[in-house]
Amino acid sequence: MTTVISLHNIDVDKFLTVLDTCKGNVYLVTREGDHLNLKSKLCQLIGLTQLIEGGKITEAYILCDNQEDESKLFRFGLYGEVESKTA
Repeated sequence: MTTVISLHNIDVDKFLTVLDTCKGNVYLVTREGDHLNLKSKLCQLIGLTQLIEGGKITEAYILCDNQEDESKLFRFGLYGEVESKTA
């Protein structure tokens, strides 16, 4: 885990879609320092419900085990885009 990716005003549905495509562990880190593994649907429910305000994530950051996931989530954080699969 190297790069910290900040999350501010993220579309939750799109964020969950991106998480489903991640290969490694992705951790949501709260202001209090809690680390929740977002590959777990239970942790998604617990972590995101604590942070959601008006349908958007207000403040948090994520850490990734996999560098590809890190790049994917960084791009999503910057542009709000979900990677599309082309065959």
